[in-house]
Amino acid sequence: MSPAPTGSSAERPSIGRRTVLGAAAAAASAPALLGLSTPASAAPSAAPRALPGGGDLGPNVIVFDPSTPGIQAKLDEVFRQQESAQFGTGRYALLFKPGTYSGLNAQLGFYTSIAGLGLSPDDTTINGDVTVDAGWFNGNATQNFWRSAENLALVPVNGTNRWAVAQAAPFRRMHVRGGLNLSPNGYGWASGGYIADSRIDGQVGPYSQQQWYTRDSSIGSWLNGVWNMVFSGVEGAPAQTFPNPPYTTLNTTPVSREKPFLYLSGSEYRVFLPEKRTDARGVTWGNGTPRGTSLPLSQFYVAKPGVSAATLNQALTQGLHLLLTPGIYHVDQPIQVNRAGTVVLGLGYATLIPDNGVTALKVADVDGVRLAGLLIDAGPVNSATLLEVGPQGANTDHSANPTTVQDVFVRIGGAGAGKATTSMVINSRHTIVDHTWIWRADHGTGVGWDTNRADYGFVVNGNDVLVTGLFVEHFNKYDVQWYGQRGRTIFFQNEKAYDAPNQAAIQNGSVKGYAAYKVGDSVTTHEGWGLGSYCYYNVNPAIVQHHGFSAPNTAGVKFHNLLVVSLGGQGQYERVINETGSPTSGTSTVPSTVVSYP
Repeated sequence: MSPAPTGSSAERPSIGRRTVLGAAAAAASAPALLGLSTPASAAPSAAPRALPGGGDLGPNVIVFDPSTPGIQAKLDEVFRQQESAQFGTGRYALLFKPGTYSGLNAQLGFYTSIAGLGLSPDDTTINGDVTVDAGWFNGNATQNFWRSAENLALVPVNGTNRWAVAQAAPFRRMHVRGGLNLSPNGYGWASGGYIADSRIDGQVGPYSQQQWYTRDSSIGSWLNGVWNMVFSGVEGAPAQTFPNPPYTTLNTTPVSREKPFLYLSGSEYRVFLPEKRTDARGVTWGNGTPRGTSLPLSQFYVAKPGVSAATLNQALTQGLHLLLTPGIYHVDQPIQVNRAGTVVLGLGYATLIPDNGVTALKVADVDGVRLAGLLIDAGPVNSATLLEVGPQGANTDHSANPTTVQDVFVRIGGAGAGKATTSMVINSRHTIVDHTWIWRADHGTGVGWDTNRADYGFVVNGNDVLVTGLFVEHFNKYDVQWYGQRGRTIFFQNEKAYDAPNQAAIQNGSVKGYAAYKVGDSVTTHEGWGLGSYCYYNVNPAIVQHHGFSAPNTAGVKFHNLLVVSLGGQGQYERVINETGSPTSGTSTVPSTVVSYP
């Protein structure tokens, strides 16, 4: 999501874009382990290892304790470098040891993660703020991508913390002892976002946020909604009222397993692996020690930028997990995860770039792999795929111990020329994809209808896959294709590609345009809640998109709370799903909705 580009320019977009939606949103939103066990299977082998586990976390992981001098100055230094470095190469993780810190304002720019190092957010308290605002972009927050906050307690200075983010900016395992404002200063345009496993004692105010997903959390109250606000397993969530207000509320999340995280046990770094929950509701850390297991850092190969894919694969073959420290990793062969229970954890938006058209990361059809905290950036030579979970035809039952893909983001173009036919493919059964943004860039460097060609965003072939927080945007053909049985999606945010040159360029046989979300014709069971697709065909506003959603018309394929929006009349939808739903019209930027399908 970003404001629409002006013409074919690849320059930073002007503030004038998407005025209609900004005005509409603003008008609606003005402020009126007591014993942590290590799994036996993860124990180091007796054979000596050619590659050592553990080690230091490198120069771009900055660790503070309450006695560290000059903390604010260091935070400010990183922010100055990263504030507007949207496509830069800097990557940082700011880690705070357990204790209490006072008088801090950690402003977060691009590719910056902040996190506490306790087992609970309340172990690390900042009397101050962790702030995301949009001063760098004249009060427009729609491009505040790629930053995160995790595992901290905040006592905001003025009672409310500002977190004005867009895509790929998770707020996980946080305790805000006050309110949370999701809009920029001045209540400008905003397009986010994602909260999980967090407690906000006061009110969450989205104000101008167009859409948001909150999972397995606890909130004091929720202020408003613009187009699409989705909640699952959230204590204090507003009642189901879509489309007015546009709240989609599920009492629980069917299956969830929180993201792995780094913490300190005494002076030893360990990685905590939260356990799987079914019918989850509320935070995991509310009553004493969180439930799960942990691994010592000695069982991880601590990778530094510049290491080869061959070395990473050697570490995996030896039985080590991977911890990728902040930076950019070029891989000339796939990173191949073959062992059940393997953890691949990135810090500070560690970024994989495939060279020579390879797939960046492949996972075998095994139990319990955890991929988290990575950005995969397509290279200039077309890759058939960028991430594959399970081989084609995978059919093993992983219900007891699924693979999880969390805060793994994909980008094609923007930082430079990039191409990939399909970005992310899920073949393994029961995989949980928990928060992803798969983005064919609409601005930056190397952007154009054929320059950063990417036909398909997210493809699910495996059965029983669950996605919680799916953001997929701007693909040349289908953004999402779902061929597996019994798939479920809770929250979907999409924009069709802005830059289609003409109607013929998106013609799909006899259908005008490729659906944003396509369920395969042979699928008999599927369900989705809170799904939205937007169009902004600014290169050719005469383009018509027949529908946002396409699915078999059968009783077992169910959708709840769908919407399509034409942003300022730049292109139109004829229907919402299949042949159902009213067309968008004029320049009103008012959603067309379908509450239940079929």
